[in-house]
Amino acid sequence: MLLQQFHSLLERGWQSVFPQARTRRRAIQHAVALPCVFGRRTITRTLGALGRSDCDWSADYKMFSRCHWQPEQLFTPVIDEYLERYPQAPVVAAIDDTKLRKTGKKIKGACWQRDPLSPPFHVNFVYGLRFVQASLLFPHYQEGDHPPRAIPVRFQEAPPLKKPGKRATEAERQQYCRLKKEKNLSTQTLELIRNLRASVDQRDGSTRMLLIVGDGSFSNQTMFKATLPRIQLLTRCRKDARLCFPAPEGSRRKYDQQIFTPEQLRQQQDRPWTRAWVYLGGKRRLLKYKEVQGVLWQRGGGRRRLRLLVIAPVPYKLSPHSRTNYRQPAYFLSTDLTTPGKLLVQACFDRWQIEVNHRDEKDLLGIGQAQVRSQRSVQRHPAFAVASYSLLLLAALQSFGPGRTSDYLAHPKWRKDSKRPSLLDIVTLLRRDSNEASVSSFLHRNFANNLITFADT
Repeated sequence: MLLQQFHSLLERGWQSVFPQARTRRRAIQHAVALPCVFGRRTITRTLGALGRSDCDWSADYKMFSRCHWQPEQLFTPVIDEYLERYPQAPVVAAIDDTKLRKTGKKIKGACWQRDPLSPPFHVNFVYGLRFVQASLLFPHYQEGDHPPRAIPVRFQEAPPLKKPGKRATEAERQQYCRLKKEKNLSTQTLELIRNLRASVDQRDGSTRMLLIVGDGSFSNQTMFKATLPRIQLLTRCRKDARLCFPAPEGSRRKYDQQIFTPEQLRQQQDRPWTRAWVYLGGKRRLLKYKEVQGVLWQRGGGRRRLRLLVIAPVPYKLSPHSRTNYRQPAYFLSTDLTTPGKLLVQACFDRWQIEVNHRDEKDLLGIGQAQVRSQRSVQRHPAFAVASYSLLLLAALQSFGPGRTSDYLAHPKWRKDSKRPSLLDIVTLLRRDSNEASVSSFLHRNFANNLITFADT
C-alpha cells in the first residue's frame, strides 16, 4: 500500500528531526493528512480530518511556531534515494524562486512584488511571500522509457528588503543600499546552494559534483563570481549578452577586443552543429546544439572561463497533418568545462520539471494557504508542506517505480495513457488506501469519512 510506504518513509526519515517522539508523531499525521484533504489546505481542515476538531489546537500550531526543528532535515530521504539510485553521474539540481499569494497585512515578510504572470506590455503586482526552491532532477529515462521528475529538497523563504519611505533619513537609505547587495535573491540562493552541498556531503556524496541549473534570473555576477567548491552552475542567458575570448598572450589586455553575442554564434555558418539524442516530451529526440569553451563575460563572470551552449529550435506539430512549428532557441552559460555537452543539454531540458513542482504545490496542494502569522510558522509551514509533497513522490517511486503501473486508477478511454503518474494519480491512490482498516494505528479510524465531512469547513 502506498499509505503504509509513505508512513514508513516518514517514520524512518524524520526519526532525528523533532526533539520529542510525540511531536514527531504529530508531524507525521499532519504530513499524511495534508495531501488528502479537500479544498483549501489549512491547519483547521487537517485537524478535522485527523478527528481533532473538538480538541485543543494549540499544540498543533506551536509545532510550527515554537518547536525546535530545521526544515532542511525533512528532505534528507530524497538525497539518500538519489545518491543510491544514481551513483555515478553528477548530482543535478534545479533552482527557482516562486511567490505565494497572501492577503493579511501583518504577515512577516509579505510585501508587494512583481507578478511573474503579468503580460510583457503591462507589469502587474502581487502581494505575498517569496521562496527559493531546489529540486533534485531524477533522470528516470536512464531506467527505461520514463520521463524525468523533480523532487524538492529545499524550500526556503527569500524575503526582499523593504524600501525606505519618503521620510527616511540619509543613513537609512545608505543602509538599504548596502543591505540590498547582501540580502538579495542571488545571495540568498547561494546560501541555499551551499547548504545543499553540505547536506550531500553528509550523506556520503562528497566525491560527487553538484550541478545547479537555473533560469535567467540567476545569470548574474553575484552567482558566477561566487566561490562554490565542487559546485558548477548552468544558467540561461540573454541572446544579446556581450561575450568575448581572452586577449592573446603577450597583450596587456585582459579581454579580446572582438565582441560577439550568443545569437551571432547561432547564425555563424563556420561553426558546425553537434547532434545529440535527448529525452524530451515523452520520447528521445534528435536536436542540434553548438558549444564554445573558454568564453568570458565581462559584466557577469569577469575573467572566469565559461562555457556557452546554443540549442537550436526544436520542431513540433500540433497534429500529424499540421505545419511544422519551431520553438525559440535557447542560450546557456556554464562554469562546468569538463562534463560532456550532451549531459548539460539534457539538464537544460530537465530543468522544466521544477516548474511542474510549482504547479503541483500551488494548484493541487495549496502551499501557502495555511492561516498562520507567526514569523516561524510563515517560513516553516510551506517548507513542511513541500517536504510532505516531496516524500509522497518518493514513496510512490519506491512502491511502484517511475512508470504509471496498473496500481493507479485507470484513465478514461478518451485520454491518452501517460508514462508517469501525476500528483493527482498519487493522491487518489493515497485517499483510497486511507479507507483501509489497517491504517487505524496511525490515523483516526474515521479519517476517510472526515475528509468529506470537513471538506467545506
